[in-house]
Amino acid sequence: MTTATDSPTATAVSLRNLYFVRFGFAIVWAVLLVVVGKSLGPVTIGLLVLYPLFDVAAAVVDFRSSKTARPTVGLYLNMALSLLTAIGLAVAVTSGIPAVLRVWGVWAITAGIVQLVVAVRRYRLGGQWAMILSGGISVFAGTGFFLMAGGPNAMLTSLAGYATLGGIFFLASALRLHRVATKES
Repeated sequence: MTTATDSPTATAVSLRNLYFVRFGFAIVWAVLLVVVGKSLGPVTIGLLVLYPLFDVAAAVVDFRSSKTARPTVGLYLNMALSLLTAIGLAVAVTSGIPAVLRVWGVWAITAGIVQLVVAVRRYRLGGQWAMILSGGISVFAGTGFFLMAGGPNAMLTSLAGYATLGGIFFLASALRLHRVATKES
C-alpha cells in the first residue's frame, strides 16, 4: 500500500527541499573556509569536521524522506563514509594541511562514486542529472586533492571551490525537482 507520503511527488518535494538546504550550507561553508582557511586554526578545524557531519545528517534526512526512491545501501554507505571522514579529518588536522587534503580526497572519490550510483538509480525520479555529474566530478576532484597534498601548493581554500560546485549541483537538482513536483501535483 502506498500512502501520499510515499508517492514520487512527495519524494521529489522532500529531495528538493533537502537539496536547497544543502546548496545554502555549501555556499556559506565555502565562504567561511575562504575567510579562515589559510591555516589550521580552531575555526578551520571545526569547519572541516562539520562538512562531513552535515553530510551524514543530510543522508539521514534523505533516507527518512525519500521512501519511493530509497537506495538504502548507497545512503548507508554514504553515512558511514562521511562519519569516518569526520573522524579522519579530526585526526588529520594534527598532521597538517597535506594530511587533511588526502583524507578529503579519499572521501571525495568514494562519496562521489556512491553519489553517482544513487543518482543513476534515482534517474527516473527526475532532477538527477546534476547529481550524476556531481558524483563524477567529485571523483576527479578527490584525485586532485590527493595529488595537491603531495605538491608545494597544498591549500585548504581549494576545498571551498569543491563545496561551491557541489552546492551549485544541488541547486540545479533542486530546481529540476521543483519543476517535477509542481508538474505532477
